[in-house]
Amino acid sequence: MTITALQREPGEFWWGGVINEGHLMPFGDRPHSRDLRLTDDNQASPLLLSNRGRYIWSEEPFAFSFNESTLTIDHPQKITIEDGHFTLQGAYRHACVNHFPPSGVTPDEMAFTAPQYCTWVEMFYEPTQEKLIQYAKSIIENGFPPGVLIIDDNWMQDYGTWDFEKHRFPDPARMIQALHELGFKVMLWVCPYVSPDSITFRQLMSQDLLMKHADGTPVLRRWWNGYSGVVDYTREEGSAWFKRQLDRLTQDYGVDGFKLDAGEPILPDLLNDVSRDVEWSRPILPMEDCEAYARLGIGYGLSELRMCWKLGGQALIQRQRDKTHTWDATGLGGLISNAIAQGLMGYAYNCPDMIGGGMDGDINSPHFRFDSELFIRFVQCSALFPVMQFSMAPWRVLSGEELSWCMDAVQLRTKLGPAVLELANQAAVDGLPILRSLEFVFPNQGYHAIQDQFMVGDSILVAPVLMKGQLTRMIQFPEGRWLGDDESVVEGPIQLEVQAPLSRLPWYRKI
Repeated sequence: MTITALQREPGEFWWGGVINEGHLMPFGDRPHSRDLRLTDDNQASPLLLSNRGRYIWSEEPFAFSFNESTLTIDHPQKITIEDGHFTLQGAYRHACVNHFPPSGVTPDEMAFTAPQYCTWVEMFYEPTQEKLIQYAKSIIENGFPPGVLIIDDNWMQDYGTWDFEKHRFPDPARMIQALHELGFKVMLWVCPYVSPDSITFRQLMSQDLLMKHADGTPVLRRWWNGYSGVVDYTREEGSAWFKRQLDRLTQDYGVDGFKLDAGEPILPDLLNDVSRDVEWSRPILPMEDCEAYARLGIGYGLSELRMCWKLGGQALIQRQRDKTHTWDATGLGGLISNAIAQGLMGYAYNCPDMIGGGMDGDINSPHFRFDSELFIRFVQCSALFPVMQFSMAPWRVLSGEELSWCMDAVQLRTKLGPAVLELANQAAVDGLPILRSLEFVFPNQGYHAIQDQFMVGDSILVAPVLMKGQLTRMIQFPEGRWLGDDESVVEGPIQLEVQAPLSRLPWYRKI
């Protein structure tokens, strides 16, 4: 590895690395360090971008640290450091074209024109055919538009045995046909793990398609559901086996896409330069196994990932890591900053996790404390993201005016969905983020630190409320005339306090 030190220019700030650190960005005015070789919590990319038009890219992960005046990089010998692109957007455009060009392919348009509905919170590990049909019908009966329906964990026979469990899903082809007839697209949850006591495990072992130790014994990886073998998707044969399972599900049942969960890399032991005693079939770079797993989603109309390494520009929906049912940066407070970071790393089709949070506890537990104000603000904040996703059914936890305010945000999504889709199609061509920071659209005007409002394209400004009890909020209006959802007209540039009762998501269109 090589050490390079760059002097920070006056007023220079940086974005990049790991999207889960979005709330700490931009970097530059306080100490911060990160080693991208040790990343296992969300999407990441070996990219740093500056609002002064500089960028850093490496095909391999590197470590970086900031102090007041210096950016220090511990990196492989081959690294790209460029300047002269003037702005954050200028640096992004150049990096995008040269290192993660757009694929020309857009995910299924329903991802942008209607909400997603994930079964996780409502069903946890007990989805059934009957429950799914009833859930889909209840969405429509409660006035919500049909959209992408994600069948989460435990629909299958076993981990790695990717076929429907016949007692809970007696006729999956008919079920998916019925969901299609109701207007839904259907995604299935999958993961890279294989239950070690299954027939599939023994078959994959005999074909040498599982990750293994140097002595030939299989790697049994601890994850949130226990201990499992891992398909070696860094091998062409392992990747091909996994793709065959997915292709069969699309062909036999009409499945429209997949939620590829997990995918965390096997992290290297930097002292010994080995990857925790995994005997790879070939030399691999740090994070390459994470990238190989994420590549499995390419080619399907709907693919959602929580982990990714590189692959900016691909038609992959990138979901932020599971959010808590809280107001802080682990919950609602981190959504916008993380989404800005996602877009700057080439992940234009980003999703802010399940509305209200993926739940760090069972909602049916007596210890769970549901906050209806938080849920409504979560809906409002998510409504104009590239992708929005429900899991907790709003009509089960809200009623009266609160439910109607939630519905208002969904109707706004329906209204502006065509505009979001247009930006999604454009991202497939030029790679630009759909959700953008003010600094990206209005460079070098002092907006680099604004993390609580965002732009949809260049002309829609969105300013959700992110603090409990807040009924007004300050909004930074850039230059131009802005027509509000409340019919007000604001002449920018100006910072203005606006009314933001729980019934309102403040948003403005440039006119």
